[in-house]
Amino acid sequence: MSYPKIELHVHLEGTLRPEMLISCAQRNGVTLPADTHDGIADLFHFTDLAHFIDVWLMVTSCLRTAEDFRRITVDYAGEAKAHGAVYIEGIFAPLQLVRRGVAWETIYEGFCDGIEEAREVHGTEMRLTPDLTRNATPEEMDESLHYAIAYRERGIVGVGLGAFELEYPPNLYVDAFRRAREGGLRSVPHAGELGPPDAIRDALDLLHADRLRHGIRSIEEPDLVQELKERGTVLDVCLLSNVHVGVVPSLEEHPLPKLVEAGVLCSLSTDDPPMFDTDLTKEYEVAHSLGLHPRAFYDAGLSGALCDETTKARLAAIRDAYDWSALEAPSGQPALG
Repeated sequence: MSYPKIELHVHLEGTLRPEMLISCAQRNGVTLPADTHDGIADLFHFTDLAHFIDVWLMVTSCLRTAEDFRRITVDYAGEAKAHGAVYIEGIFAPLQLVRRGVAWETIYEGFCDGIEEAREVHGTEMRLTPDLTRNATPEEMDESLHYAIAYRERGIVGVGLGAFELEYPPNLYVDAFRRAREGGLRSVPHAGELGPPDAIRDALDLLHADRLRHGIRSIEEPDLVQELKERGTVLDVCLLSNVHVGVVPSLEEHPLPKLVEAGVLCSLSTDDPPMFDTDLTKEYEVAHSLGLHPRAFYDAGLSGALCDETTKARLAAIRDAYDWSALEAPSGQPALG
């Protein structure tokens, strides 16, 4: 499927394919539980979200240098472009890397150099939205905010809130997100993947979320669904990852079609593509099989993108130049959105 796509939710550390993961581990002296493609692929069979986080931390431990961060960013831009991506907002979790001894400057320089090179080499526009880590100490949170704001002119457009959603609710981070907004950054917290609908409300009301990462548990409360529609809040939905970590029992039971039918703006993303054996084409094929039209995801992505207005205008021009009418829903299903 070569139509244009906007991806707003991809963890760049989680884009490491098995071969590159093994190469990074060997180069940086990290011992992995497996050293073959099939062995690494076996590690990516998750029992639940907690298991996924454990494996994700193992994977990210292999990244240590600015070259590592630059390379994975440029490589993913090229891969995503092959699946139609014209704009990407990449996520990374700097504090997890700092805790392993990597300097803040090394991390930010590597990722920021990467998005500049991605534009030059692949023509793909990228921006960055690093996660604040929920179990950060006050001192770690201060540093996290300092560096995110300091690199605002290098492509950092917002901050998220990652990991341990049930243990650390949004109300603990009101001051952090206030400071981020004062520093010129937008709010894109994870909420409503594992956390209850109340966590989504708090992300909206307390953290002033400009967009929500996941947010799918909003379907449990019709009033909240209506509020999301009225606010025009975009949900970054990742179909296959939700199923792989057990957040949703099956694709057939995923709330995305109901959310779209209710008028909620939903973008479509891969989350951590090799870890969930997915890519943008697969995500869109699955959504298409559920009766969803790709134009709706592009529109939602454009609405939720945190880039400057000039870039948004270019993305709108790409949308307007494409003949979306050629894409139809599967036979017998109405095209939603």
